[in-house]
Amino acid sequence: MTVMEDLDVYKLAYKIVLDIYKLTTKYPNDEKFGLVSQMRRAAVSVVSNLSEGGARISDGEQKQFIGHARGSLVELRTQLRLSKDIGFISENESADILNDIERTKMMMNGLLKTLK
Repeated sequence: MTVMEDLDVYKLAYKIVLDIYKLTTKYPNDEKFGLVSQMRRAAVSVVSNLSEGGARISDGEQKQFIGHARGSLVELRTQLRLSKDIGFISENESADILNDIERTKMMMNGLLKTLK
């Protein structure tokens, strides 16, 4: 386990991945290679980039990977909103994950401030 995996930001991002996988099992089959695939990739990208950034030596490299993670997080937020507006999920189903996304984004911003 890396130091990054001990941080609350990583744990919350990891929870989001699990929630997205569970949520997207309810999507129509014809979205399997569309929105479902995109959402799962974006969610996995968040924790993957946090992990990779945590393994980097320089603060600059760490910032770069946290920035990539933040970009994937915002992409996922958009995809969740689309899913709700299209009618694949309800507002209740998306609300908790959207809140977790915002909390994770704020944590990432705080983490970025700790790096030189």
